[in-house]
Amino acid sequence: MTVLSLLLLAAGAGASHAPARADAPKPVKVFLLAGQSNMEGKAPNALLDSQAADAKTKDLFAHLRAGDKWAVRDDVFVKFLDRKGPLTVGFGSPGRTGAELEFGTALGNHFDEPVLLVKAAWGGHSLYKQFRPPTAGLPADTVLEKELKQARDRVRQNNEKNKKTAPLPALDEIKKGYGESYRAMLAEVKGATKNMGTLFPALKGRPFEVAGFVWFQGWNDQYNGAETEYEANLKHLINDVRKDLKAPKLPVVIAAMGQNGSKPATGAMLVIQKAQLAMNEVPEYRGNVKAIRTDVLVDKAAEELFPTWRESKEKWDKVGGDFPYHYLGSAIWFNRIGKSMADAMLDLHTTKP
Repeated sequence: MTVLSLLLLAAGAGASHAPARADAPKPVKVFLLAGQSNMEGKAPNALLDSQAADAKTKDLFAHLRAGDKWAVRDDVFVKFLDRKGPLTVGFGSPGRTGAELEFGTALGNHFDEPVLLVKAAWGGHSLYKQFRPPTAGLPADTVLEKELKQARDRVRQNNEKNKKTAPLPALDEIKKGYGESYRAMLAEVKGATKNMGTLFPALKGRPFEVAGFVWFQGWNDQYNGAETEYEANLKHLINDVRKDLKAPKLPVVIAAMGQNGSKPATGAMLVIQKAQLAMNEVPEYRGNVKAIRTDVLVDKAAEELFPTWRESKEKWDKVGGDFPYHYLGSAIWFNRIGKSMADAMLDLHTTKP
């Protein structure tokens, strides 16, 4: 096996390391999907509906349909913060769908065991701060002091403007913000697996195996020099997630920043993109970590129409639904990314060490 099996009866009996009975069910394959707004998913459901019915694009969605409706999987389940259910459209941001649709479909088709996707994604959260992994440590004292001063100045200004007496923030409050999403991400995995049978009755009584981690993030690390730390912080992230999930060789897929689409990435985006793709060259990650490009998967129809979308709103609504930082809200682009994530993950699962 390429990962450490974490055996736990979903009824809440706690972790079990006893040998499995010959007739025991196989472990549910659990995959953690984490990141910021693009991992949330930004393709409007209305766009998927439109393109699935359009003769020019319907073939791209046919495998996700059941007759004239979206397929609802009975072997793949999603837990996304306060939402849960069998995999289908709509597990992105409200009214939207993300990469989980194609990712979960491909994995469900591959594995005989049920699949559980645990999504932990929050828009605007950087790896530098909110997702900062424990072994990265805190930034330098000078950075923290500067942030504390800025936070106190904001409170003072707000107090003066609104005639309030809110207390000024303390340094510990500033420090607490670092890694808060990392900790929340782990809590999502632990909560979903501990309560798996309650959340998903079809999985009751089954053990589970944390089988993969997918990271899709980067936008908010482009500012204030955070991009210079990205490569080091990403290594810390991979290593810390594996340690905290007790899965030392957990397969990891990184979807590199690709909002540049057909144009070359530049500036801080290029720095982060290179840092993400550099994980493919780390010796100890060979065969267990894979970074994929997302720019090469661009939906060119949406990309070409975007510059004039306001003058061509009716046409635009048939190909896109957001701005470039959200991959144009393109259902085709998000689906391609999800499928590429799945192909990479399955490649890691079949690669012999």
